[in-house]
Amino acid sequence: MLKKRIIPCLDIKDGRTVKGVNFVDIKDAGDPVELAKQYVKDGADELVFLDITATLENRKTLVELVERIAKEINIPFTVGGGISSVEDALALIKAGADKISINSSAVKNPELIVKLKERFGSQFVVVAIDTKNVSGTWKVFTKGGTNETNLETVAWAKQVEVLGAGEILLTSMNSDGTKNGFDIEVTKEVSERLNIPVIASGGAGKEEHFTEVFTKTQASAGLAASIFHFGEIPIPKLKEALKQKNIPIR
Repeated sequence: MLKKRIIPCLDIKDGRTVKGVNFVDIKDAGDPVELAKQYVKDGADELVFLDITATLENRKTLVELVERIAKEINIPFTVGGGISSVEDALALIKAGADKISINSSAVKNPELIVKLKERFGSQFVVVAIDTKNVSGTWKVFTKGGTNETNLETVAWAKQVEVLGAGEILLTSMNSDGTKNGFDIEVTKEVSERLNIPVIASGGAGKEEHFTEVFTKTQASAGLAASIFHFGEIPIPKLKEALKQKNIPIR
């Protein structure tokens, strides 16, 4: 079995790390460069940087900030927010990103996934899927969770795999920031239907939530933000707890 990954997420707004609940009620969570350095020390397996208002504000990801963070870390670094072309992705690679994450632009222009795969390889392409249960159906949302699409989550996830995505970052909007646990239902459904890694995101609040998502679904990684930013669950302690439960962890 592949070893599971623990991934902190830096949600960025106006150059600061922020955290919200259900994609709203945004609060400041600190300096992203300092947090990134701390996560490397703590043994995080990867780091995700999401410029959460880039698409809404029709601007590009903060390349300069990406560059500053990349200089301070030596773990895989995924960057997302406002990326709509191969040129955007290239600028971020030059700034130090190892992978890029696309969401709204992938829905709007699925061909972008193909172009990115052909230029950089599928391992470089992460498709983020923000999903919400709407009247019993898991639907895909774009534009920072503000726009409901007609796409059903599992069908879209399967499509992006075929188009060339190397990984899915699956965030349950119903669970996001609630600390009530990952959304097992949708994570299980998506991860079992795909042959590429799925990162579970949204809802982590306790060590047990990571145990649950790794034992009840095929998710290959657990992503969280505020519990790490505010020191509620130190990453070394979390990893040790998972190892005690015989969950293969990096």
